[in-house]
Amino acid sequence: MSLKQNSAAVAAARAHVEAWSKRDYEAARAALADDVWVTVLAADPNFPKTDLNGVDAYMEGLIQYADGIVPGSTEVVEAVGDDTQALLTVNARLKYGPDAPEMDAPGARMYVFDEDGKIKIEHAIFFLS
Repeated sequence: MSLKQNSAAVAAARAHVEAWSKRDYEAARAALADDVWVTVLAADPNFPKTDLNGVDAYMEGLIQYADGIVPGSTEVVEAVGDDTQALLTVNARLKYGPDAPEMDAPGARMYVFDEDGKIKIEHAIFFLS
């Protein structure tokens, strides 16, 4: 199957990113398969690796991350995929607390969708600066 910038998986992945970046956690949760698996790594080896299974664990981690996003700063820079997989490069600005500095958080997110169009696997990598 050929890769496209406007495939079904790309559209679903973009919708998911838009939901959590706007803190619409109900919509973000609705996009997940019950047995969703997520891993998250950062370029900085001191950043803890995330490896979570299940909707509740996924959402707990997602909310911790997304609550620090500077509103309006999330941008999907590039996207490609097919009917069941998508790869997005995403930029966002993060700020965790009133006295914390803002950080750039460019990254990539790879999604695999199940037969119902729900996110079954997500792998994310970040470069925090």
